[in-house]
Amino acid sequence: MDQASIITRVKQILTSPRTEWPLIAAEPATIKGLYLNYIAILAAIPPIAGFIRNSLIGNGAFGITIRTPIPQGIILAVLTYALSLLVVYVVALIVNALASTFDGRQDMVQALKVVAYSYTAAWVAGIFIILPWIGWLVAVAGAVYSIYLMYLGMSPVMKNPPQKSAGYTALAVVIAVVLQWLVGLVLFLVLGGAAISAAALSHPH
Repeated sequence: MDQASIITRVKQILTSPRTEWPLIAAEPATIKGLYLNYIAILAAIPPIAGFIRNSLIGNGAFGITIRTPIPQGIILAVLTYALSLLVVYVVALIVNALASTFDGRQDMVQALKVVAYSYTAAWVAGIFIILPWIGWLVAVAGAVYSIYLMYLGMSPVMKNPPQKSAGYTALAVVIAVVLQWLVGLVLFLVLGGAAISAAALSHPH
């Protein structure tokens, strides 16, 4: 998938999901291909935007601007990116494992399609993190729209009865939210440890 194809897919899945999902379902694909040609590219948007916001622009309130030190910001961006790639795969594993429960068809590649293309909205909305105040609202809206995209994609891609898509999506989303919370905890612990180490080095006893 070249750059033009990626842009077209992003546009279509965001604006015409009901017609795009059947096309996605029928496309030949591999896990490696989905990662290299789509997931790895779009998943980089939120970490890069977060780095620009936190380390270069800074977060300000009441006339005070706080910036994350660039080395720490880079570590955060890289870890966020790596863990987001892992979360996509784990959520796809869960979607695939749940397929038979909701009378769908188990297929890991198809499950990864559902997760990857439904996450498109959240990834694209992640660029707005750069903006002050309203950025997080746009990011939340993107996440909500991603849930809706997953709901629309379940039946065409995983072949479950349409009436079971709501429950299928809800369960997958709950698990995904828990995973994201765990990722946030890992990042907090890692970066907290890095900050403590840095403080210790800068103030040796």
